[in-house]
Order: sequence, then structure tokens, then C-alpha cells
Amino acid sequence: MLNYSSPNLTQHPPRSVRVRLGGFAHLPRLLDKARAVIAGNGGDYKYNCPLDKHFFAFTGVDADAMLAEIKKGGTDTQILEWVRSQTKRQNFEIRSWSDWIELSGPGGAGGHEWMAETIKASAPDRDDIRTFADLLDMDDFVSFGGKA
Repeated sequence: MLNYSSPNLTQHPPRSVRVRLGGFAHLPRLLDKARAVIAGNGGDYKYNCPLDKHFFAFTGVDADAMLAEIKKGGTDTQILEWVRSQTKRQNFEIRSWSDWIELSGPGGAGGHEWMAETIKASAPDRDDIRTFADLLDMDDFVSFGGKA
């Protein structure tokens, strides 16, 4: 059984970037990674990765302060309340940002090349991977034995 209070990301992936908490896309994934890193079970997943940094830049939440708050052992709902106390973002901004996170993809040629190489390595016959969220979901699936 999965234990999301102390996830072991060497045995299963974190939640999808598409899962929302309080309207925030990526927040549940960020919490899973933070909890796993705290427990020493982060595997290849990193807290404060570039995608996490988008969340912190948007909300104005400090990554170290959030990690300290997560270490207290709060539930998703309690951490969400804490995040809301740290940001001035309105619901319409959160929704727009979350939609953008789910739909964003590589901007420049280098990003497109990297994404193409990643797809070729894991799912060369797939033609539906267009966004970073698509790529993360596919990579999580393949990393734990799924066939893309």
C-alpha cells in the first residue's frame, strides 16, 4: 500500500503534476517529493527542481521555509493553509498559472531537442507527448516498469 505521508519514491512515482490541491497544479507532486526527501526515499526525484522553482516564484513561498513546514508533518490540507498564508495570489491567478503549468512545453530549440531525445529513448512511437506534464507522466510510468 502506498503511504503518501511518507512516500518512498524509489518504489512509486509522486503524484502527477496535473493533480491539484487548492487549485495549485504541481503542489501535491511537490509535497510527495519533499516528504520522500525528508524520509531519505527521494530516489531520482529532487525537491526544489526547476518545476518546483516555478511554484515558488509564482507563490512567493520560500523553498526552505516550506520544507521546514513540511517537516512538521502536516497534512496536505494543513500545508495548503500554510501556503495560502504565505502568498497573495488570488484564485483566478492560481487557476491561470496551473493551466499554464499543465500546458507548457519547451520554448526554444534546445528544449525541443532535449524533449525529443527523451521521448525517443522511452516512447519512440508516441506522438501525443506535447507538454512537460505529458513528459513527466510518461517518464514516471516508464521509470516504474510501464511500457510507453
